[in-house]
Amino acid sequence: METVVFDVGETITRDDRYWASWADWLEVPRHTLSALVGAIVARGQDNAEALRLLRPGIDLAAEYQAREEAGRGEFLDSTDIYDDVRPSLAALREIGVRVVVAGNQTARAGELLRNLELPADLIATSAEWGVAKPDPGFFQRVVDVAQAPAQCVVYVGDHPANDVFPAKEAGLRVAHVRRGPWGHLWADDPQVAAAADWRIDSLGELPALVQW
Repeated sequence: METVVFDVGETITRDDRYWASWADWLEVPRHTLSALVGAIVARGQDNAEALRLLRPGIDLAAEYQAREEAGRGEFLDSTDIYDDVRPSLAALREIGVRVVVAGNQTARAGELLRNLELPADLIATSAEWGVAKPDPGFFQRVVDVAQAPAQCVVYVGDHPANDVFPAKEAGLRVAHVRRGPWGHLWADDPQVAAAADWRIDSLGELPALVQW
């Protein structure tokens, strides 16, 4: 394998702060929103539906802007990064693998991630590309920035519908990580098992796997 591309939420970053900040902004208990996110995950719906259950008709773009203007917008620091991220990405680069981080995030999230100086060759988001997963156009961009043929690229993610299935359809190799609600809930699903080339519990497993 020549390039490994990583999803962001619940692959590179923990989502604790993200959902806690939304609960505080909407003035609901954090546990309430967390439980709703879990219910949405179990239904196979997009996570944003949890916010719409709390505030029917919510304009998410307007709320994002209002949060930024109030000084309560997106924020990331090193505590939001899973412990195995930096050593695993560094280990991949040490063996000559190109490392890319690309997920469904805002342009602001892209800036914040780049400020963390992760050992990656490129960090990009769907908002910056103008196309989001699971659209095939997103995975075409992944192949473009990977600078390698699709069959020599591994996409690592937790989400079946956004990561595993569309990446496989695009001709990429796939590593499904058992991490976060999606990763744990769908880890043993037969369709996920059939589509994923590897199922891993830690990003630290990747350097050994991609050398085969």
